[in-house]
Amino acid sequence: MPDLDRPSSPFAITVCGIEELCDAAAPGNGRAVSHVLSILDPGHPVPEAFGLYGEHVRLELRFHDIIEDRDGEQRPGPEHVEAILAFGRTLHDEPQGAASLLVHCHAGISRSTAALVLILAQAMPDAPAAQIVQLVHSIREKAWPNLRLIELGDAMLERSGSLVAATHALHRLQLERRPHVREYMEQGGRSREIQAALQVPA
Repeated sequence: MPDLDRPSSPFAITVCGIEELCDAAAPGNGRAVSHVLSILDPGHPVPEAFGLYGEHVRLELRFHDIIEDRDGEQRPGPEHVEAILAFGRTLHDEPQGAASLLVHCHAGISRSTAALVLILAQAMPDAPAAQIVQLVHSIREKAWPNLRLIELGDAMLERSGSLVAATHALHRLQLERRPHVREYMEQGGRSREIQAALQVPA
């Protein structure tokens, strides 16, 4: 994807996986986390690391990191995207400069980065989709946003497919930089992400 001038985030952001939660309890800017979006597999225990955090607003969502229906697994649905967007709006209730958002899933790569794309797209309605996705990529270099979440959120935010297209472009870039990701995603039933990414001009 082309190198664009990235807009500034309206709040501090940390993206991480479960194993990084202890380190993320105090972000590098020294600001305590005020909001946590926690995305976990159904049945996974609540991470003990949250005991290290001070007072914060937290939303916990549970669904699997898949984009198609799979037996025995729960795919992201409209209700999850609605909850993510509603949670994102609570960040605006904080005084200017006071909000600090942490988003995590199991690895901090797919569900969390997709959720962050949607939160930022809602908070920055005038910012082009490509800039928003590039901003998320700059925050989490190994980002591979879950396409199902992006598709649902794009429709809800009336972005006319632009968030989807920008996500395809990021997936293409990641395939170039991390070729091994292709096999991992295909084994996980996410071939549609791969095929769409390969349609993006190199």
